[in-house]
Amino acid sequence: MGEFELIRRYFAAAPCAQAAEGVALGIGDDCALLDLPPGEQLAVSTDTLVAGVHFPDACEAFLLGQRALAVSASDLAAMGATPLAFTLALTLPCADEDWLRGFADGLALMAAACGLALVGGDTTRGPLSLTLSVFGRVPRGQALTRSGARPGDLLCVGGSLGDAAGALPLVLRERRAAARIARPLLERYWAPQPQLALGQALRGSATAALDVSDGLLADCGHIARASGVALLVERERLPLSAPLLALLGREAAQACALGGGDDYRLAFTLPPSLLPAFQRDWPELAVIGRVEAGAGVQLLDAQGLSLDLPAGGYQHFGATHD
Repeated sequence: MGEFELIRRYFAAAPCAQAAEGVALGIGDDCALLDLPPGEQLAVSTDTLVAGVHFPDACEAFLLGQRALAVSASDLAAMGATPLAFTLALTLPCADEDWLRGFADGLALMAAACGLALVGGDTTRGPLSLTLSVFGRVPRGQALTRSGARPGDLLCVGGSLGDAAGALPLVLRERRAAARIARPLLERYWAPQPQLALGQALRGSATAALDVSDGLLADCGHIARASGVALLVERERLPLSAPLLALLGREAAQACALGGGDDYRLAFTLPPSLLPAFQRDWPELAVIGRVEAGAGVQLLDAQGLSLDLPAGGYQHFGATHD
């Protein structure tokens, strides 16, 4: 099967590649064309996932299709953007039709959940890797960024942390657990749900935001640096799921939440006066700390005393962590 037949059969004909709002021209030409309403800006993000680095070499294609798009769409949530479209550059060692069918089905399922249309990409032969670019729209000047946190703000997250990191030994088959524990953790790893609606609701309210992908402490460090403030994280206020606690116990679960990464929850800073309304509409939202004058990230125990920061935050190049 040649490249163009592969694209036609598994991607151009997929439900997510059909006509969609905001897409003036999709797959089939040299470029896609996207329409933006007056007064809106285009938000763009690109992620590359490599076999053996971002996902196990041997994994179910359907699950990989879901996860690959969810990881990219989470960046749109972090900016408060409304999803429009995405492109896929797929490098494959061979054109395995069963694998392609499963991958395309998983991709289409997540695309439908996120409201994203497939508008183009590329296929090449080589070691398995995926590069996805996502496009969204946001009212001009209302995009969430990392640079607006102010002393006095609360530090919040959009839900439980650490589940994906806790699931990794299960994914790698290094550990087993009862189905009632394993199933929800594996779902959080393979099918994270980008917090798109929360991101859009935070426009005009959150002072800074990002999605937790490299580990909470590392990602909070990005906000602290961009905003020129200190972020204080209270360890005992971390939201931990019942399955994660059952699998690991509190201390190891906290370590996963602080440094494990792959959560794809939103972390954001919010003026205290706005908290009650968001807690009413988003019951999973948790306050985990505060913003103060200063620099960097501090981890506090139950008594408010500073703890040593654990290593965390993956970097592809360099021996140290963020």
